[in-house]
Amino acid sequence: MSMTETIPAVLPLEDGFTDVLGKARKGLKLSTETLAERTGLPTEQVEAAFQGQVDESTLLKLAFTLNLHGPSLLTMAQNQWQPEPLPQMTGLRQFTTWYGDMTVNAYLLWDAQSNEAASFDTGANCQQMLDFIESNGLSLKKIFITHTHMDHLADLARLSGEHPAAVCYGSAVDNPLGLKPLIEGDGLMVGSLSIRVLGTSGHTPGGLSYWVEGLSQPVVVVGDALFASSMGGAPYAYQEARRNNLTKILTLPERTLICPGHGPMTTVGEEKAHNPFFPETK
Repeated sequence: MSMTETIPAVLPLEDGFTDVLGKARKGLKLSTETLAERTGLPTEQVEAAFQGQVDESTLLKLAFTLNLHGPSLLTMAQNQWQPEPLPQMTGLRQFTTWYGDMTVNAYLLWDAQSNEAASFDTGANCQQMLDFIESNGLSLKKIFITHTHMDHLADLARLSGEHPAAVCYGSAVDNPLGLKPLIEGDGLMVGSLSIRVLGTSGHTPGGLSYWVEGLSQPVVVVGDALFASSMGGAPYAYQEARRNNLTKILTLPERTLICPGHGPMTTVGEEKAHNPFFPETK
């Protein structure tokens, strides 16, 4: 995909059902042969499912063995679910840019009374964000980084350079750039917006999410911890990633907007009902 191509008006899901299967298999460190033995399925049938073959019985058996929610996985495989379109909300903008052959999201949140703003990650190119800040007379006070994979902070130097008064924050654990360190439970204010730090490591060591209150509905910016109907890959800390998502994000109020690093925005309620990785919430 060329970086000059148009960003889709409605972002597709970041992952398909084969991605979900693959992330669960890698996270649980189960071979095709082990899955075949545990499900009672032929090895070729198991492998065919990972290659995209949609067979209801096979997918339900694999889901049970991989601790996934079978009906949600099957719905994904049949392309029957997408998050409900969300109305545009004053105080929140999503900026999506191409990074190689994938899209990545960054976010700007602001207090409409004071015009004080905070950015969350930068994406590959922060020009649209810079233009929006200028055209709307906003004052960027804080820059938050969810994790230090390059697609999420590729334009940090330019964003912080254009707004030198803004303080750059990141994890106290995964912090090669010397950002002002944050840990779980830290709280900050941007105008009247309250920002609470959540520790959502797993996809990366020290990964952070940011729960924001003060807009018309609560918002949580999660980076790659969680996607609509999926989650970030975590082959070396899979159970940690699942546990953090389950106990720290999916316990927030159901109307909380989830702003992921890739793919469409969703809500806590939608993910509790439709995300295959969390059968406990069904």
